[in-house]
Amino acid sequence: MASDSASRRSKLRWLLLLAMLTVLAVGVGGASGLYMATRIEKAVDERKKAEEERVQRVAPYDANATVASLGTVVTNLAGPGDVWVRLESSIVVKGGALGNPKAIAAEIRQDIVGYLRTLTVAQIEGPSGLSHLREDLTERVQIRSNGQVQDFFIETLVVQ
Repeated sequence: MASDSASRRSKLRWLLLLAMLTVLAVGVGGASGLYMATRIEKAVDERKKAEEERVQRVAPYDANATVASLGTVVTNLAGPGDVWVRLESSIVVKGGALGNPKAIAAEIRQDIVGYLRTLTVAQIEGPSGLSHLREDLTERVQIRSNGQVQDFFIETLVVQ
């Protein structure tokens, strides 16, 4: 009987030891899971903040900037002589920067006509030609307005 009771105690100790190790393993596993979850949350939050910092503003213009239409410009090109261009465009003006925006718009239209009359159809063909035309006209507009015009937009361009 003594050996029977000793084997029961031995089994009970093993069961108690096994139960304690199980509780310890569950505790350690739960704690490490919580630790890893908080680290992952922190990493995701840091990544979101970094992406938000990299995102640029949609409109790089001031709140008081205004858009002014330049109207329609129709002229012929330098070559071939029977090709006509119709251009509608707008400018973005710094708020209150220009004293008389209609006068500046008329001067800009005159510059556009003068520039378009020096071009050939080959120079404005395709996406790169349109891009170069926009860059050249933007530069002319900014020079004419002494830097008061922030941007230049080609709304429509028809070559006929």
